[in-house]
Amino acid sequence: QVQLVESGGGVVQAGGSLRLSCAASASIASINVMGWYRQAPGKQRDLVADITNSGRTNYADSVKGRFTISRDSAKNTLTLQMNSLKPEDTAVYYCNARIYEYPTPLDYWGKGTLVTVSS
Repeated sequence: QVQLVESGGGVVQAGGSLRLSCAASASIASINVMGWYRQAPGKQRDLVADITNSGRTNYADSVKGRFTISRDSAKNTLTLQMNSLKPEDTAVYYCNARIYEYPTPLDYWGKGTLVTVSS
């Protein structure tokens, strides 16, 4: 069981920056993939970025070049640095941890942190 707690959300003007953090209750070294997802009002939850335990990253096209994901196994934290924010980045951002187990992967979610980008 892994508990995830997000922080760092808030209100920022377009063009600004925010840094989201996700603190895990257990060692993240054995977590295969950690990621950030977001859900805007009335929309589905979509992947923003994820990172494997070997450091391979993956980004949604809409955030490439603006967001950077990183994980720190020593501190058991996942971070999302968000720059050049746009109003369309407004959403609740969720931290996810996925552990590959047979036959079904285990997914853990935080409760989310709200990011609001004003124009």
